[in-house]
Amino acid sequence: MTIHILNGFVYGGLLYILSVGLVLIFGLRRVVNFAHGGLFMVGAYVGYAVALHAGFFTGLAAAIAVLAAIGILLDIGVFRPLQRHDPLLTVLVTFGILLILEDLVRSIWGKDYVTVSVPALLSGNVEFLGLQYPVYRLMVIALALVTMAGLTLWLKRSAIGLHVRASSVDAVTTAMQGVNTDRVSATVVGIGAALAGMSGVVAGPLLTLSPSMGSYILVDCFIVVVVGGLGSFTGAFLAAMAIGQIHNFGIVYLPWAASSIPFLIMIGVLIWRPQGLAGGAST
Repeated sequence: MTIHILNGFVYGGLLYILSVGLVLIFGLRRVVNFAHGGLFMVGAYVGYAVALHAGFFTGLAAAIAVLAAIGILLDIGVFRPLQRHDPLLTVLVTFGILLILEDLVRSIWGKDYVTVSVPALLSGNVEFLGLQYPVYRLMVIALALVTMAGLTLWLKRSAIGLHVRASSVDAVTTAMQGVNTDRVSATVVGIGAALAGMSGVVAGPLLTLSPSMGSYILVDCFIVVVVGGLGSFTGAFLAAMAIGQIHNFGIVYLPWAASSIPFLIMIGVLIWRPQGLAGGAST
């Protein structure tokens, strides 16, 4: 039982790192970014390609840097020009970007599934709660906690965090106070994309890499965002951990219904608490 709970936290931690980037972007841009799954996939493949020659951690750093740059370009080239148009248009454009990224990965790395080895530094098991458990999986849980704490401190204690929170409430008034809201939005989308890239690399040793991996996990990612509450970091963390447990126990005990249970939970939340677990809070 304990190992199933831990595995649920591992998947939940991975979901949180990916989902919180989506929450961050939505909180400021009010954009449902379907390209987020593609950014996750690209990050995984960039990390894999660099890791082959320079090691896992160099691949992780490279993926974060590359995806941050892609995120900034995405904000400048897509979100900013479309911000005064129908939000549905942005949804369609980001979905198109997801398809383009999938085709791009297929053309570079092919359609075959790719496996990534656990880095030597994090290989092996350690005794935890009375059982032997992989070090790498514990690192994923710890990384999710560090990510949550880091983002919370950044938003609440830094000047740019104050500007992000102000811009998410009223971008026009914030700009009138002398804040460069375009720079703020580019920073936020860049960080959100970087988190997607980081989660892709971290997922490499846990999941099989494929051009469609982003589309699959994006479904769970959106469920986390809806259940947790749009724009809420705390809600996303709680929802990610809950969905992680449901996903893991569902596969073990109810494999025939494992993929349906998260959707049923999301439907229930939308009916009885549409603001999500955290009520749409900003943190």
